[in-house]
Amino acid sequence: MNDILETKQLRHHYPGADHPALDGLDLKLPRGKKTAICGHNGSGKSTFFLHAIGLLRPTAGEVCWQGAPLTYRAHELKQLRQQVGLVFQDPEHQIILHTPYEDIGYGLRNAGLPEPEIRERTLRMLASLGLEQLTDRPVHQLSLGQKKRVSLAGVLALEPELLLLDEPTAYLDRLSERQLLAELDRVHGSGVTVAMATHDMNLAYAWADWVVVLDQGRCLLAGTPQDVFVQTDRLLALGLEPPLLLDVWHSLPPLIREGNQPPRDAEELKRLLAAWPIS
Repeated sequence: MNDILETKQLRHHYPGADHPALDGLDLKLPRGKKTAICGHNGSGKSTFFLHAIGLLRPTAGEVCWQGAPLTYRAHELKQLRQQVGLVFQDPEHQIILHTPYEDIGYGLRNAGLPEPEIRERTLRMLASLGLEQLTDRPVHQLSLGQKKRVSLAGVLALEPELLLLDEPTAYLDRLSERQLLAELDRVHGSGVTVAMATHDMNLAYAWADWVVVLDQGRCLLAGTPQDVFVQTDRLLALGLEPPLLLDVWHSLPPLIREGNQPPRDAEELKRLLAAWPIS
């Protein structure tokens, strides 16, 4: 498997902390896949992301981008942060200017792009994320879902090869969540590798091609959703609930399940049940 980013025995210990946030983390993000990084708060997901864009340096171990270890030289970090985009969980930590138009253009201006290209990319991202009507609206008047889309637009405008999202659906209503996930699928379809940190096992099961489970700064499981979520006892021992859809599937009579792969979404389950004759 061709990995776009990898950590090798990565260790990070925050000053004053009793335990390391990352404790020999070996983790690979496969190129071209949608990866869900699962685990409880404190499992190391956010710390891993901060290492992935070079905002933190390892206490030990290394981060490799496209096969080469990070050197942390200023010009290389600048280039890395155009190739790897991180969307924080709280958009208030990412949006720094007054309107969506100004904020999206800020990162492009820092990257040294000419003004005509900044305008073109900014307007394109506003349209892509359905923010045209909010172009010049003060950020403080936006909803949480709108702010999350603005912060995503600011990262996507830089056209990264790898997009990282920290709990992107946290605190969103169902409509805002569906809109965000549809946009992530569109971005992935354009060739961008996407990885999200989440503690939502239902979302990870339905959305991801590849699943990684972290606990206490270590990678304990990695594989396809089918490979990872079949390990019910191990997930429960980590305090992680198996996906509800998979739980329902395994409770159905064997004759219904025979010859079928477990469904990944509710609509697929409905189709399978509808095809089963009622006696």
